[in-house]
Amino acid sequence: MSDYRFINACFSKPVDRTPVWLMRQAGRYMEEYRAVRAKVDFLTLCKSPELCTEVTLQPIDKFGIDAAILFSDILIPVEAMGAKLDFNPAPVFEKPIRTQADVDALRVIDPEADVPFVPETVKMLRRELESCNVPLIGFAGAPFTLASYMVEGGGSRSFQNLKTMMWSAPKVYRSLMEKLTETVIKYLNAQVDAGAQAIQIFDTWGGVLSPADYLNFVMPYTRLVIQGIKTSPEGDKVPVINFVGNSQGFLPLVAQAGGDVIGIDWRIDIAAARNQVGRKAVQGNMDPIFLLAPIPEIEKRVKEILAAAGDTGHVFNLGHGIIPETPPEHVKALVDFVHEHGESHRVK
Repeated sequence: MSDYRFINACFSKPVDRTPVWLMRQAGRYMEEYRAVRAKVDFLTLCKSPELCTEVTLQPIDKFGIDAAILFSDILIPVEAMGAKLDFNPAPVFEKPIRTQADVDALRVIDPEADVPFVPETVKMLRRELESCNVPLIGFAGAPFTLASYMVEGGGSRSFQNLKTMMWSAPKVYRSLMEKLTETVIKYLNAQVDAGAQAIQIFDTWGGVLSPADYLNFVMPYTRLVIQGIKTSPEGDKVPVINFVGNSQGFLPLVAQAGGDVIGIDWRIDIAAARNQVGRKAVQGNMDPIFLLAPIPEIEKRVKEILAAAGDTGHVFNLGHGIIPETPPEHVKALVDFVHEHGESHRVK
């Protein structure tokens, strides 16, 4: 694993240049991806190892990105738990989880039996990525973010049903989070066993809570997930990226929850974030909308982020996923700028 600059950066080791990958780097902004999606619906794509492998590799081949991330969706294991899901195009659950009986009807998954296409895709990707010497990131949604979709029945602005459950029905909330935590641990370890060389945990909606509620209702479960991730089949420690969206108000708590790398969004200066997370590496933190800016402005912002992030322990990324309107040539420019200017952070 020490052959990869991305892995070394995750462990805050010196690298020859700052590595870069981008959340949602395989997606609708790419013509190649749209051509695949024209043939199948989204869930069918997620469940097809051959097609998932194809779209995962598209940005690696086109832009020279330093890490691939498994193409899937955070709700795939939730569907396997028994929560009927559709994309319309946003995720919608047929029956939101609101009662203890709803929670009891869910089951903890066996990844090899319930989502066999995920480890199969990981294995297929590892074979394909060997030739270009690029590592593979596996991922899962954090228990809280998964719960937010399940309890709300889909996306939400206020998260009032989930928050009300937390405060008014804590036993139901705890029961749901315990099942989700066990499922996420099994799901991530299946990816590690299949060959994933790093893990990202997406807690996209963790930042909708106050620091006190994050501490009491989220951190214990995230910590259990991170502690439950196994070493690789070769015995290597697998770096874990802990990403909590909109968490600038409680980054020290995110760092306490665990992970080798703390993912941050664009709402905080990256140097300030580093001061708050201690000796951990950081990932981020360009606003994804900035990719619509003129290319010279993108270069300027890249240089600013690299300078603020420091010499080691930085993985360049966006603060969230690439949006569909992003020009592919701007993505290529971003990656090239990180590679060019990131060489100033080379091994001394």
